[in-house]
Amino acid sequence: MKKTLFSEIPYLQGKRIILKALTADDAAALKELVDDDEVYRYLPTFLFEKQYDDVRTVIERLYDECIKESLILGIYCSDAFCGLAEMYGYKDSIHKVSVGYRLLRRFWGQGIASETLGLMIDYLFGETDIEIITASTMVENKASAAVLTKNDFMLVVHAANEDWGYEQPTVTDKWIRQR
Repeated sequence: MKKTLFSEIPYLQGKRIILKALTADDAAALKELVDDDEVYRYLPTFLFEKQYDDVRTVIERLYDECIKESLILGIYCSDAFCGLAEMYGYKDSIHKVSVGYRLLRRFWGQGIASETLGLMIDYLFGETDIEIITASTMVENKASAAVLTKNDFMLVVHAANEDWGYEQPTVTDKWIRQR
């Protein structure tokens, strides 16, 4: 029998990376990520790691406060924290979840986002009852669009207005992958 999505925090290992729960040891690297405006220029303003001033509080509360609605895992390459992978917007009734990822800038362009997304897809379709995976990207975020395309997501809506917490609606593309 397959697991419900948030019945446990998975440990996912790929060729070069591991996705696993964050620990207090990740605080300095998480702070570097959260403080980098370039990393967050294509992301919503309301992400969990941005809700607290102290990243140690983020890590302490991460698996208590948001585990019912979303799951955030650290992305590690050679034991070094390099970013976050997120599964969110879980809809049990239709077996759907959305995914996202964000990397420290020094890890951009190395295929880590593609491998991260591949691990999430394998887990979601292989170990859970998820049948639909969605993602949203700002239209300008060509790198993330390439990652989604490489992982067999289909663009289903182009240039839709969405509330990402900015003063004006955010123009986004909507992506989908089905089992």
